[in-house]
Amino acid sequence: MNAGTEKSLDFKNSSKRVLGLLRPERVPIFGMLLLGALSVACAVAGPKLLGNATNLIVKGAIGPKFHSQAELDAVTRSNDRTAALLRTLHLTPGKGMDYHAIGTLLLWVLLIYVCSAVFGVVQGRLAARVINRAVNRLRAEVDAKLTRLPLSYFDKQPRGEVLSRVTNDIDNIGQSMQQSMGQLVNSLLTVVGVLAMMFWISWLLALIALISVPLSVVVAARVGKKAQPQFVSQWATTGKLNAHIEEMYTGHALVKVFGRQKEAAEVFERENEALFASSFKAQFISGIIQPAMFFIGNLNYVLVAVVGGLRVASGALSIGDVQAFIQYSRQFSQPLTQVASMANLVQSGVASAERVFELLDSEEQSADPQRPERPAELRGLVSFEDVSFRYEPEKPLIEGLSLKVEPGQTVAIVGPTGAGKTTLVNLLMRFYEVSGGRITLDGVDIAAMSREELRSGIGMVLQDTWLFGGTIAENIAYGANGASREQVIEAARAAHVDRFVRTLPDGYDTVIDDEGTGVSAGEKQLITIARAFLAQPSILVLDEATSSVDTRTEVLIQRAMARLRSGRTSFVIAHRLSTIRDADVILVMESGSIVEQGSHDELIDAGGAYARLYQAQFAQAVAETE
Repeated sequence: MNAGTEKSLDFKNSSKRVLGLLRPERVPIFGMLLLGALSVACAVAGPKLLGNATNLIVKGAIGPKFHSQAELDAVTRSNDRTAALLRTLHLTPGKGMDYHAIGTLLLWVLLIYVCSAVFGVVQGRLAARVINRAVNRLRAEVDAKLTRLPLSYFDKQPRGEVLSRVTNDIDNIGQSMQQSMGQLVNSLLTVVGVLAMMFWISWLLALIALISVPLSVVVAARVGKKAQPQFVSQWATTGKLNAHIEEMYTGHALVKVFGRQKEAAEVFERENEALFASSFKAQFISGIIQPAMFFIGNLNYVLVAVVGGLRVASGALSIGDVQAFIQYSRQFSQPLTQVASMANLVQSGVASAERVFELLDSEEQSADPQRPERPAELRGLVSFEDVSFRYEPEKPLIEGLSLKVEPGQTVAIVGPTGAGKTTLVNLLMRFYEVSGGRITLDGVDIAAMSREELRSGIGMVLQDTWLFGGTIAENIAYGANGASREQVIEAARAAHVDRFVRTLPDGYDTVIDDEGTGVSAGEKQLITIARAFLAQPSILVLDEATSSVDTRTEVLIQRAMARLRSGRTSFVIAHRLSTIRDADVILVMESGSIVEQGSHDELIDAGGAYARLYQAQFAQAVAETE
């Protein structure tokens, strides 16, 4: 575990940012606070009314024992404790139970408790709405952020880790806020309301009850400080475990082919144990808070009961007031315990929030110019002018590369792995920004264009196919907004998709998942090529686009692509040199530089790097047939 996951990055500021998510909900939050105050006010009034009812019952039980005021006065004038107790009751000699008054008080108690419950239910509904809106905005903000992050961010982050932040961590923030926010507000309001009633009844007992507050705060703060790093570790480990599961599930076939199930299981077991350890520590440490708070609350209860009893005996308080005060002492300690027990929820939520905020604070790709330029006519004239690029500042990859591609030309890029072939295309697409020099499209610097404008004129087919869950027709139509069924079928025919789709039971309406289950790897490649056909781009980029198709299909696709490339600038990255013999220009790259360029015949006659590559592949093909 690295240092960044061992402790909270900034608990205080992260908590403020979480609360900041609620800023747009000021009006409903005010309503929620008002409803909470009304609910608490009703709940707080209950014990006082019940105390009054107790006094009425005691008066009704003792009053008939005195036949006259003189007899009562004679008893209450003495200095013993019984007289002091009787003086607090304000007895009426000979008067028994006032059932009407007692009944009326109890009905009022019932009514205010019902009102408290109703206000609480409405407050809970409002809180749920406020929190879900805040989480909804957070999800939208994260989604928008993902579109602004550079490709380099995703190159450095495991997909499972990113998914964990977008799903698990945001869900945890919502659940933590949902379970703690309304309860926290009510708990704080209850503490204030109960404290006011306690001081009203007896300032001495109220001061005794307050002794528990600093003790509770110290316990909660000390334990919470130890628990927070464990929650941070818990969610960081969750991200790692998800990343491992995602990788192993995506490549489960290869895991089995190479017999790596045991190693995969061992890694899972190790990450799972790490998650168990951090989760256990987080929950155990934070779980200490609640029993500690219960213990402090019970001590407070005992002190209040003893001192309250003495105050009754001395005639300073009535029995009903002490009964009410004991109830208030419970109501006072209960929200403190609740607030302390919510510490684990809050800490877990803030730990997840830090991970989400880390994503939101990640460096974005450079913004598009405020007044983007665009070519007067998109013809496909591409020029690399003294371009330099490096992934790492200290490791140059491309230095001083210059290249001009005329409209309609097909440029093939070949070379060993790591030579910079795909990087060249990524720079053209502005997935990465050049470190030096510039790239122009029809005379306009692509850095002065908006990315959307630039990429709208470029079609791309990658070696790694990408399909989404939906029908085959929908996957092809992804290449152009509003494409008609006829256009989809036309593109499918051009890419030779139509021939195998017709054999499927549901044809173009056959549903496939994101893994392309139900179609072969070559057929998936054909669908992505059909998608590019439908887009009708001015510039076409093919990165090993025919690597997953058979030789016969490859020949058909080459013919179809020849039609597609007509009048369009095309960049073809290929390892199979037989597929790019007809290219107008072949670029041979080594270590980020163009070492040779020319037609197939010219490069063969030159006997250089391209000729050696071609001869090596030809010799390999002959060896495979023998």
